[in-house]
Amino acid sequence: MTGYTMLRNGGVGNGGQPWMLRWSSRIRLTWLSFTLFIILVFFPLIAHYYLTTIDDADDAGKRIFGPRTGNELCEVKHVQDLCRIRESVSEELLQLEAKRQELNSEIAKLNLKIEACKKSIENAKQDLLQLKNVISQTEHSYKELMAQNQPKLSLPIRLLPDKDDSNFPLPKSHRSCRLHNCFDYSRCPLTSGFPVYVYNSDQFDFGSSLDPLIKQAFESTVRTNVYVTENANIACLYIILMGEMQEPAMPKPTELEQQLHTLPFWRTDGHNHLIINLSRKSETQNFLYNVSTGRAMVAQSTFYDVQYRPGFDIVVSPLVHAMSEPNFLEIPPQVPVKRKYLFSFQGEKVESLRSSLQEVRSFEEEIEGNAPADYDDRIITTLKAVQDSKLDFVLVEFTCKNQPKASLPTEWALCGEREDRLELLKLSTFALIITPGDTHLVISAGCAMRLFEALEVGAIPVILGEQVQLPYHDVIRWNEAALIIPKPRITEVHFLLRSISDNDLLAMRRQGRFLWETYFSTSDSIFSTVLAIIRTRIQIPAVPIREEAAVEIPHRSGKAAGTDPNMADNGDLDLGPVETEPPYSSPKYLRNFTLTAMDIYRNWNSAPGPFHLFPHTPFDPVLPSEAKFLGSGTGFRPIGGGAGGSGKEFQAALGGNVPREQFTVVMLTYEREEVLMNSLERLNGLPYLNKVVVVWNSPKLPSEDLLWPDIGVPIVVVRTEKNSLNNRFLPWDEIETEAILSIDDDAHLRHDEIMFGFRVWREARDRIVGFPGRYHAWDIPHQSWLYNSNYSCELSMVLTGAAFFHKYYAYLYSYVMPQAIRDMVDEYINCEDIAMNFLVSHITRKPPIKVTSRWTFRCPGCPQALSHDDSHFHERHKCINFFVKVYGYMPLLYTQFRVDSVLFKTRLPHDKTKCFKFI
Repeated sequence: MTGYTMLRNGGVGNGGQPWMLRWSSRIRLTWLSFTLFIILVFFPLIAHYYLTTIDDADDAGKRIFGPRTGNELCEVKHVQDLCRIRESVSEELLQLEAKRQELNSEIAKLNLKIEACKKSIENAKQDLLQLKNVISQTEHSYKELMAQNQPKLSLPIRLLPDKDDSNFPLPKSHRSCRLHNCFDYSRCPLTSGFPVYVYNSDQFDFGSSLDPLIKQAFESTVRTNVYVTENANIACLYIILMGEMQEPAMPKPTELEQQLHTLPFWRTDGHNHLIINLSRKSETQNFLYNVSTGRAMVAQSTFYDVQYRPGFDIVVSPLVHAMSEPNFLEIPPQVPVKRKYLFSFQGEKVESLRSSLQEVRSFEEEIEGNAPADYDDRIITTLKAVQDSKLDFVLVEFTCKNQPKASLPTEWALCGEREDRLELLKLSTFALIITPGDTHLVISAGCAMRLFEALEVGAIPVILGEQVQLPYHDVIRWNEAALIIPKPRITEVHFLLRSISDNDLLAMRRQGRFLWETYFSTSDSIFSTVLAIIRTRIQIPAVPIREEAAVEIPHRSGKAAGTDPNMADNGDLDLGPVETEPPYSSPKYLRNFTLTAMDIYRNWNSAPGPFHLFPHTPFDPVLPSEAKFLGSGTGFRPIGGGAGGSGKEFQAALGGNVPREQFTVVMLTYEREEVLMNSLERLNGLPYLNKVVVVWNSPKLPSEDLLWPDIGVPIVVVRTEKNSLNNRFLPWDEIETEAILSIDDDAHLRHDEIMFGFRVWREARDRIVGFPGRYHAWDIPHQSWLYNSNYSCELSMVLTGAAFFHKYYAYLYSYVMPQAIRDMVDEYINCEDIAMNFLVSHITRKPPIKVTSRWTFRCPGCPQALSHDDSHFHERHKCINFFVKVYGYMPLLYTQFRVDSVLFKTRLPHDKTKCFKFI
């Protein structure tokens, strides 16, 4: 215990042990350090020397250590991978070096080509400058040659004769008046525009006795007529309204004649004046019979032969619908062709010509050649015999149940009220009209009233008496709508009526309906017809029809149009020739001054549009019979002009009869800016696009910050007066091409499809050519028409949401088509595309043309349109049935014809494999 304590405390004990312990510890540390130094220094030197001396041995195969060759090292397994990597990197480095050298050589070659291109561009610029100089010199030379070889033409100076017209030659008699001796052509130059001055009837004594309804209807018509002028000094024609006059205030013939001579522009004899005597009733008296009208023309419904001057006076129809439009819902349809009665007649003759002549002749005397004075008794006997035979249902009554209407001597008076007569005519296939027995009576108001009522309800008129002068007979071919039979053939009438085929009956009924709507139905149609007849007689062309003035909405452009991948995919169809020219308009071939004399009957009697009554359009469709000559101030429309050929030659030229042509896109939209912008961008780069007219149908203007895409052609945004789908078909003045592509803002069409449709339309310019096809069907249980959009091998409509049509039809739709159709489109906000199909099929009697096999064209992801509403199809069913009532028949025609490019791939559903494809 004590020793331990001493040792711990460093004390000395047991004879000096602590010092020995400290000395031994130091020796051990020194020896350990020396040993480690020897091992770390000398052992590596000895090992190196040893290994080196062993490698110097003679037996090389026994060497274990020392440097080895590459192959020997690769034999080591863990080094082989490193060797392979080294070799691969070496090869890649060699390849990259080779490529670098190759690229350097190509860069050098391209630099040489760039220098050569720069030189060629400079040379081309110099050549272009030289060509421009040559073209300029050639144009100058051409103008000089034209000036030398063509006389300078200008419009003739308009002649305004003196107010007295003292040098105008007098005819021998007022009864012998014709245009050449009673009409002053100097007041009506070809370029005058046919100004018409209408007297205010309230300023004269006879105006107070006029029928108020006739006067009000006439004044309303005059206010909207394009030819009426308030400047009487430049007028070509002066019009006086007479009409029906009230009995107590009716002036005497001498008083009426004096009042005519007091007119400020009567000029002693009334030349270039027209007296219009409109009758609203069948008993209207011919109060102008004993009035000397001088050289003034007369237009009325009753004429005697001593009063009527052929080619000068005008036979007009009665004014039945004075202040109202016809109610199309009350007009019976044109089918079925045959009705309950084969023919019908109701009338009573108050006074006969036979009783006045006191002459009775037998049938045998008539056969021997002695013509009877009055055939009415024979007509009565024959018609009663037909009725009693009961071979056909006929209804003839020669005695009125009530008091007959007042009539002229020898004229068959009307029986009953107008409503009762119309109900009978609705059941009659033919309506007999027996002309007055007095052959001196050229036409009477009673006959004109019978003709009006028969045409109104679709009963084909059968006129007994060829001496009658029907309304507007000098410009209308009445044999296309009525049967005019001499009275001696009364015994053959029954046989003749039974022998007419159903197709001929329907054609005559349809033509009669066209004549009634165009020339008889309203006061405006009667007044326009009378003016058109006089204008046609003196060979003055119609004034151009008005176009709808486009109120443009300012918008900002400049947004670069993107590239739609769906647009870039054009399938297998080439778009054709590359369009490099700027937008250009279709030439406006205005009607020349010879057309009124050259095509008078074709214009007045053809159903494709009564534009002889209305101002003419600058874009009339060219039918095959018209395509040979269409004159204008700029030359002739070429025939042919296509490059022909096949393959490359076909694709390199647009071809067709109008080789240089573009089209206008008309796009209707309503507050769908994003959808609209996407649709406009898809039109970027579309060949042959003239411009895009965006019809902005919303009262709310586009956003001010909206940036419109730049697609390479003008975009015109048109503001409308109201939200109406009819705005799609307004003939906007911004549309300067004949071809219109009507397209919805959510329609999705590829460029190749549009170009293919444009090519097809150019081969069928008078038809609707488009993409989405539809058809109509007859619902047997409900006995009505249905609209159907299912997939079908047959179609009758092409929706105008993606279709080409001629601008001519825009005029017809907006200005000629019955207003009742446009009103229904506004009421339902629907059916405008069906209305256009009805119109074109009614005019051309041809079905539309569908192109490509696709059935739907809506863009994916677009907001829902009106067509997705549940009531959409119900409304379209109603529209079709209403349109049929307005037209009187179903004008739509079925077709199984579809035009496909041979390069299009047709994909048919499995259940439609029996459809035929026409190419």
